Amino acid sequence: MRSKSRSSDSLWVKLGGEGFQTRVVDEILQIKAESAMLGYLNAPSPFTNDGWFNTGDKVEVDGDYFRILGRQSEIINVGGQKVYPAQIESVVQEMPEVAEVLVHGEKNAITGQIVCATIRLRKSHDARKFHRELRQFCRQRLQEFQIPVRVTLAENALHGERFKKNRGETRPADEAQARHACERP
Repeated sequence: MRSKSRSSDSLWVKLGGEGFQTRVVDEILQIKAESAMLGYLNAPSPFTNDGWFNTGDKVEVDGDYFRILGRQSEIINVGGQKVYPAQIESVVQEMPEVAEVLVHGEKNAITGQIVCATIRLRKSHDARKFHRELRQFCRQRLQEFQIPVRVTLAENALHGERFKKNRGETRPADEAQARHACERP
C-alpha cells in the first residue's frame, strides 16, 4: 500500500491508492484491498465481518491524511490517561546522548500502569544524573503522567535483526544486560 507524507517533517500521511480503501472505526484504522491474506495461522481473524482488515492502529484523521498514534494493544493507561509509547519514544530520542529508546507500561497498584523506558545511550553515563536530565528534558515536552517513571539503561540493542523494536522484550532478559535502573522518588 502506498503512503505519502504531508511534508518531510510531518507525521501525517496519506494512505491507500489504487486497489486499496481505508476507513476509521472507533479511531482504529481499517484497510480493504482487492487481494488480501486469509489471516494468521492459529489466531483470531483480523478481518471484520464485511471484509476490512483491522490494523489495530489508533489514528487521528485530517481530511485525507492520517496520523498513526500507536497500536491499541500498546497504549499505556496511567490513571485513565492514555499514553502512546511512540510519542514518548520520539521525545526521548531527541536527547543527543540517546541511541535508542523503548517505552512500555508496567502495572501499578495506584495508577493502573506507569510509563517505563529502556534506553541505550551512545556512551557511558551516570544513571542517576541521566535520569534527572531525562525528567527535566521531558517536563518541557510532555505532561507529567507521560514522563517515564522507571528508566533502565541497557547495553544491548533494543531492536531485532530487521530493526523492529523488541516490544515483547521490554525488560532486559537478565540483569547483566541492564546497567542501571532508576525510579523517581
